[in-house]
Amino acid sequence: MNSALDENTLYGKVEQSTLKQAQRIKLLVCDVDGVFSDGRIYLGNDGEELKAFHTKDGFGIKALGSSGVDIAIITGRRSTIVAKRMSALNVKHIVQGQEDKLPALLDLVNQLELSWDEVAYIGDDLPDLACIKQVGLGIAVQDAHPTVLAHANYTTFIRGGFGAVREVCDLIMQCQDTLDSATGASI
Repeated sequence: MNSALDENTLYGKVEQSTLKQAQRIKLLVCDVDGVFSDGRIYLGNDGEELKAFHTKDGFGIKALGSSGVDIAIITGRRSTIVAKRMSALNVKHIVQGQEDKLPALLDLVNQLELSWDEVAYIGDDLPDLACIKQVGLGIAVQDAHPTVLAHANYTTFIRGGFGAVREVCDLIMQCQDTLDSATGASI
């Protein structure tokens, strides 16, 4: 797809400007609740926290990482289950308990010596808005808050927690001509 960008992606039609921006991405930063999960948090009687993660997203993250794009998460909550899930997916940059996400994103971009045009951010709610506005490719999941949807460069065809992250990974790999060599595991 790299040489002649086609508006028809695996998931539907996408604007040319979005496709060109996806070609430049070197870092994908993701929120967790509402993006990797459907946003629901299950709490047991003993305080145990449970979340559901989609294996399609897991494969997408592993494949995108193996294609040379760095992956990070920035989330407002702290959760052992998130740390374990992201570690299993080989996510190198994990920031938890960061309610104001933009300073964490700025630190990460500076640490990796990237320009904003080389960064994509996917979120679903108002705490993600400043990051979505700042990066080169601001992404909202299909069921994001209306304000987030209004400011995103791209809205996924799939809801958060049901493969939206995989869709973004596929979009970036398709635009960078790495999708056909995608490797990883559905975990």
